[in-house]
Amino acid sequence: MDHKHQPMPARGPEFSEACHPVGAAEAEDIAERLYGARGSAKRFETEKDDTFLLDCADRGKFVLKIAHPSERVDELGFQVALMRHLEQRAPDLPVPRAIRDLAGSELPIVTTRAGERRVVRLITFLPGTPLDRTSATAPQRERIGEILAKLRYAMADFSHPADGRTVAWDVTHLLDLTDLLSFIPVGGKRAWTLRALERFADIKPSLDLCRRQVLHNDFNTSNLVVDQARPQFLTGVIDFGDAVRTAIAVDVSTALMNQMPKTFDHANRRDLFDEPRDVLRGYLRNAELTDEELRLIPFLSMGRLAVRALLTCWRAQIFPENSRYIMRNTEAGWAHLEWFHSISTAQISDLLKR
Repeated sequence: MDHKHQPMPARGPEFSEACHPVGAAEAEDIAERLYGARGSAKRFETEKDDTFLLDCADRGKFVLKIAHPSERVDELGFQVALMRHLEQRAPDLPVPRAIRDLAGSELPIVTTRAGERRVVRLITFLPGTPLDRTSATAPQRERIGEILAKLRYAMADFSHPADGRTVAWDVTHLLDLTDLLSFIPVGGKRAWTLRALERFADIKPSLDLCRRQVLHNDFNTSNLVVDQARPQFLTGVIDFGDAVRTAIAVDVSTALMNQMPKTFDHANRRDLFDEPRDVLRGYLRNAELTDEELRLIPFLSMGRLAVRALLTCWRAQIFPENSRYIMRNTEAGWAHLEWFHSISTAQISDLLKR
C-alpha cells in the first residue's frame, strides 16, 4: 500500500478548530434582524456549525444555520445554488428551499457577540422524523433508493466553481486520511481499518475512471426525514453540506452503507447487504449503474466505514465535549469493518453482482 499521500488540504480548520457557540437568544436576534423572522430557537446537534430550529408560530418553522467562521463563502454559495437548481429542475423532490434575507442576500454575514464573522443561511424546515430514530420496511428502503436516483438525474447538469472542492467525507480521498490511523485504538479496530485502506488502494485506479457529477454524498439516516403515515414515506432530504462532484458509485455506496443494521451478530447474520440491497433495488428501477460500478460499490461502502472511523476517532479527541455526537455511529461500524475483514476480496466484488 502506498503511504506517500500528503495530508488532505480540505481536512480544514472547520474540522479541527473550535469556535464560540452562538446561543439560542443570539440566534433569535440574528433571525429577526436579517430575515424579519421572529421566533424561538432550539439548537440542533451538529458536527461543526451552529444550527437551530426556528419556530415562528403562524409563519411556520425554519432552520437557521450559522456557519463555522472558517467555512468558505464560495462553498456555502455552492450549496445554496444547488438547492436553487433542484427547486427549478425537480420541484417535487423533498429538498429544503433557501430563503434570502431582507436585503436580498443569500449569504448574509454577521459579527457575533464573540466577535466572529459568520455566514448565515435560513432554509425551510421539512417536518417528519429523522430515519435514525425509527425504522424502515423493505419497500420504504426501496423508496429511499428511488429518491437518490431521481436526485442524481436532477443534479446531472449542475455545475458551480466550487463543486470540485475536496470534502473529507468523500470516500475518493480515503487514502489522504492514513495519517489518522494512530487515533484508532490498537488491536482489532485498527487492523480492520488498515485492511479496508489496503483494499481501497487496490480499487482506487478503477474508481478514478468512474463517471462523476455533483451529488449529495451523504444519504445517511440522520439526513433522511420520514413519515410512516404518508405513502411516499421519505418527506425530506436535508443537509447538502457534503455535496460535491464525485463518483456516482460513491454516492450510492454511502446510501447503502447507511442502511446496514445498527446491531450485527456475525454468528446469525450472513450478509451485511441484506437491507442495503433494498435501497439498490429502488435505485436501479430509476437509474442505471454499470457492472464495474456495482463491483466497486461494496468496496466504497467499506471505505466509507473507514472514513467514519478515522475522522470520528480523531475529532472525538479534539472535541471531547462533543464526542458523544461525533461517535454516535462509529461503534456500530466496527462490527461492519470486522465483517468485511472476515471475507475475501473476491467475495466483496460479488456482493452486488447482477
